[in-house]
Amino acid sequence: MSGGVPHLALHNDVASALAADQPVVALESTIISHGMPWPKNVETARQVEADIRAGGAVPATIAVLDGMIHVGLSDGQLDHIAQADPVMKLSRADLAFAVAERRTGATTVAATMMVAHMAGIEVFATGGIGGVHRGAEIDLDISADLHELGRTPVTVIAGGAKAILDIPKTLEVLETQGVPVVAYGQDNLPAFWSRDSGLKAPLRLDTPSQIAGFMAVRKQLGAHGGMLIANPVPAENEIPQDEMSVLIKAALGEAGQRGIAGKDVTPFLLTLIAEMTQGRSLETNIALVRANARLAAEIAVALV
Repeated sequence: MSGGVPHLALHNDVASALAADQPVVALESTIISHGMPWPKNVETARQVEADIRAGGAVPATIAVLDGMIHVGLSDGQLDHIAQADPVMKLSRADLAFAVAERRTGATTVAATMMVAHMAGIEVFATGGIGGVHRGAEIDLDISADLHELGRTPVTVIAGGAKAILDIPKTLEVLETQGVPVVAYGQDNLPAFWSRDSGLKAPLRLDTPSQIAGFMAVRKQLGAHGGMLIANPVPAENEIPQDEMSVLIKAALGEAGQRGIAGKDVTPFLLTLIAEMTQGRSLETNIALVRANARLAAEIAVALV
């Protein structure tokens, strides 16, 4: 137990930083357990944590280990979540189940936001958020990430929504949920592996201080829910949208033929696209996660 919150264990570095009102950045763990292959997953996790420390903030990777929610992981715990089998993929619906049944699970964007808020962390870096899946008008497959953004006051820095999703519909749901969507340093919304989705972002800000100021005013006005900062992947690492759209269409067709559904869709597509690009998409994914972590650290520093 930590800070009066049951089932929550804060790493010593995280607890000390929060007690001293120092900058902390939350990180999800699904990207480690379900998003990348071993050992690239744990190498990337350590790189991202190092990027945040270099930016002057403390990293807090979140996961459930044997029923305890950990905010900040040791090296051994990072290795464990990267290799353990099975590892549940936890969202709002099953976070408490994993705790009650003493399971091990990796947190998605939604669950990470929940835990970050419980711990008092306001900034969270990830790769891309979940959203409205293509064909959702038929199967209603919409990620809980969007509803979490509408209810939990944590700012999420991501490369936009994952490009395998229906981005226009994702934007519509975010608007309905009252979530500010801010493109960082450009007018158009990025699309995960690509810098430009072709869609104009609702809002634009150009510095971490502006973002921190926006967060502060929302808090003062009693605004509820989180916000999404869409940070474009570095130009030298991007895969242009016209190239990615062909690959995504082929991967979606393969997923349909194999009957892949639900929580299995995203990891299947990411793995298949990495194979189709001979690892190029994975390297782009790593570059964008690291860029988001660096920006998140700058925002967290600006907040304090």
